[in-house]
Amino acid sequence: MRGSRVIATSILLYAASLAASFGAAQNDPTWPCVQRKVPELSVGQVWSGPDIPETAKSWDDDTAIHALVDELAARRNPLDVAQKRIVEFAGSLPKDELNDKMLLLFQGLFDTLNREREQVISGISRYAGKQRQMADDLRKEASRVDAMRAKADTDPDDLDRANERLTWETRVFEERVQSLTYVCEVPTIIEQRLYGLSKTIEQSMPKK
Repeated sequence: MRGSRVIATSILLYAASLAASFGAAQNDPTWPCVQRKVPELSVGQVWSGPDIPETAKSWDDDTAIHALVDELAARRNPLDVAQKRIVEFAGSLPKDELNDKMLLLFQGLFDTLNREREQVISGISRYAGKQRQMADDLRKEASRVDAMRAKADTDPDDLDRANERLTWETRVFEERVQSLTYVCEVPTIIEQRLYGLSKTIEQSMPKK
């Protein structure tokens, strides 16, 4: 009985930690991360350069810009390497095109990374929902195993199988808890990347 009670207690403690995280999130009681949930970024959070014209929204019509955005947005590409690539690109442009092209590049990176970040946040919310359901299922399963232990006529083999299954499912649950901790950092990582790239774009533009 002690084993299943320990499992049930650990799940309850996890649920309490989730509740604490939810409280920290403030704006969404179902958000599982300590980091505050900001569903989408605004241009002003990452850009202090000149106003972005409406025409910049057509950045994906420019084949070269589109390819560069894909390259720079990829997180497998180290930030410092991506920043050097921006400087190289700016240096290859005629002066009369530099401003417009860099604004297109910023808009492309903003749209791409903001969308990627939104998708990650949506995925975290779905993941957390599954975790809450798993925690509830495990609590019920732990209670069922306790009930089996309390019965004198319970088949020991059935009890062993039930306990093994509960132990395995709890291990899976705990591994998912660890994964969620790491995934919660991804929106911030994306935001920091966008900010760093944006600053490099600003610094590569003509000074007025």
